[in-house]
Amino acid sequence: MDIALARTFLEIVTSGSFFNAAKRLHVTQSTVSVRVKRLEDELGRTLFLRTKSGTQLTPAGEQFERFARSMMKVWEEAKYQVGVPDSYESALIIGSQYSLWPKLSLRWLRLLERLMPDVALRAEMGMPDRLLRMMLDGLVDIAVMYTPQLRPGLNVEVLMEDTLVLASTRADYSADLKDDYIFIDWGPEFTQAHKTHFPDFRASHVTLSLGTLSARYVIEHNRAAYFPARFIEDEIADGSLHLVNDAPVFPFPIYAVWSSEADTQLVTTALDALRRISGRIEDDQMEMLEEAGMERQIASRLVDIIEGTDAENSIIVDSE
Repeated sequence: MDIALARTFLEIVTSGSFFNAAKRLHVTQSTVSVRVKRLEDELGRTLFLRTKSGTQLTPAGEQFERFARSMMKVWEEAKYQVGVPDSYESALIIGSQYSLWPKLSLRWLRLLERLMPDVALRAEMGMPDRLLRMMLDGLVDIAVMYTPQLRPGLNVEVLMEDTLVLASTRADYSADLKDDYIFIDWGPEFTQAHKTHFPDFRASHVTLSLGTLSARYVIEHNRAAYFPARFIEDEIADGSLHLVNDAPVFPFPIYAVWSSEADTQLVTTALDALRRISGRIEDDQMEMLEEAGMERQIASRLVDIIEGTDAENSIIVDSE
């Protein structure tokens, strides 16, 4: 069977419609329809039911899904192994959410270069949904991200705690979120915690979903926003941003996710390296916050979360 048919089938399952699958595959919707028709003719069964809200798998489609995923994994593994350069014994593909690349994943990759001289390394970047899909398809072995989704065949571990802090270009900025505040979308857990701590806040004039890439906008336009503390340490040091000490802080966990079908020895080595880098980053982050006088606030906040007294406001996602 043409592997493109299985890939198209899985894109429809993941995206929920022929139209969305066509966009992801960079083909026309008619091409997707033709491929599905060919696949259904080969199997002799109808795989999808089209509805107003999208598509649904038929019982035959549900049965075929696990075989399609297995086929894709075998195909990707074949490309993966055959594509390893002769000068290397094996290959490892790591993934990273965009905003975690500069301060975490780049250091991780550099350490892997030293620890794995005989392994060909490749790095992929993307949003969590894309990275998870690549892992399920065998295209990524291990990745770091903020908001993973638990899927069969994937292992998840809380790697470290980022701390979201309020920072402003003004040293005298107060924690009441004035007009120059910009809301940055750090995910549903942060949004809920933000509403709890700022019940009178309705909406900022500007809302960004660019994560850590928003720092430059905030600085250039003299605004305030929440950022991971470790990401803005250089801006704090040079005075272009100032921590708002009386503002609430929010723990924001970073996760390591890896495929249970990846090479165990390679993943173990990569995980150990990632934990080492994360430990150093956490130490640096706490040192910076201690210098800013925020360590007691953070410590009491984490104690509340651990003891369960502030569970409704916690944005820690349980990975169990």
